Amino acid sequence: MRWTEIARQDCSAARALSVVGDRWTMLVIREAFLGSRRFDDIQRNVGASRNIVAGRLKKLVENDILVRRIYEDRPPRYEYRLTDKGRDLYPVLATLLRWGDRWMAGEDGPPVDFVHQSCGEPMDARLTCGCCGGAIDPRHVSLRERRPRLE
Repeated sequence: MRWTEIARQDCSAARALSVVGDRWTMLVIREAFLGSRRFDDIQRNVGASRNIVAGRLKKLVENDILVRRIYEDRPPRYEYRLTDKGRDLYPVLATLLRWGDRWMAGEDGPPVDFVHQSCGEPMDARLTCGCCGGAIDPRHVSLRERRPRLE
């Protein structure tokens, strides 16, 4: 199967990856969460070429993860803001950063802390069960198919 065909799989992970599954896209999303809204800021902070960033922004807008809004008329200039669908990616990014902090930070440790504004303390992204509130451990999770798998 080719990468361009992954969105047609009967798999939510594959479909999600068809939109956000490359390094540049996730870094553009990171910038949106950090408050970067303008193309030049996003491009500079991501470090990719202008055409790569433009392509990722276009795809994120087409998939309703970002919305493009004009902030200056002459010449026309646009900013990019997260939609509700985009903000729903926050747990994905926070968990990815937590994994990177634990396994990829190196001797100097993580470059930043997420601070929970309500209590002022560094926060640690954790998955919990929406029903009982218990911590999620992949060793204690199973899948239940909703429909038969296609062979």
